Amino acid sequence: MFAQRGFGARFEWGRQGAAALTEPSGVTVVVDVLSFSTAVTIAVGRGMTVYPHPWPSPDVEAFAAANQAACAVRRREVDISHPWSLSPAHLLAAPFTDRLVLPSPNGSAIAAAAVTGTVIAGSLRNAVAVGRWLTSHGFGQPERPVAVIAAGERWPDGGLRPALEDLLGAGAVIAAMGTDTVCSPEASTARAAWTAHSHQVLEAIRSCSSGRELTDAGYPDDVTLAADYAVQDEVPVLIANAFHKGTDLGPT
Repeated sequence: MFAQRGFGARFEWGRQGAAALTEPSGVTVVVDVLSFSTAVTIAVGRGMTVYPHPWPSPDVEAFAAANQAACAVRRREVDISHPWSLSPAHLLAAPFTDRLVLPSPNGSAIAAAAVTGTVIAGSLRNAVAVGRWLTSHGFGQPERPVAVIAAGERWPDGGLRPALEDLLGAGAVIAAMGTDTVCSPEASTARAAWTAHSHQVLEAIRSCSSGRELTDAGYPDDVTLAADYAVQDEVPVLIANAFHKGTDLGPT
């Protein structure tokens, strides 16, 4: 009853939601606006290959070494030797690296856990490109469904905290799939949330809990970059455990 079957576009929260909705014939779109999927969109736009990985994890450095990849660190740990982090602003300014492991507790963990179907990183920056990619590749039908997963954040006790920015990002992707897509009630609600805030998305994300948290921590540019709507054409597709530019790639 939790799979939302019979609909072309579906919506849920977190890793458990992804597990409930994912089908081998479909696509999972992971949306973590602040900041994993925004960071992936920017990195892939620069030509990087991005490996998702859960965080915290004791084996992340070994995983990076095994894939001959650089490893992102926490925002406040960035230095000359380790210039990459989940910060979109850091990734725009950092030296280019062919391969980058980008760990996070939410979006990256969801993507790394995906074991079936096609997986895409969706953000506000590439929402229109993702929606067009999905429909042009025949997704968005009940037999080839799109599961849009809002990653959410965490409360101090580790529980899932639904996050407005991810609801808006998910709704933007669903809206970009067009009015012919048959949406579940959950997906329709996400789309409606996007419609309600699309004319003032930067203000909404700056003012929401996650945006205020990140701004207060000293990273207002990350919020601004994450709220830039439809400024990139790159569609990061997960292939062989890493995100690659998938604009011209068929589903895996």
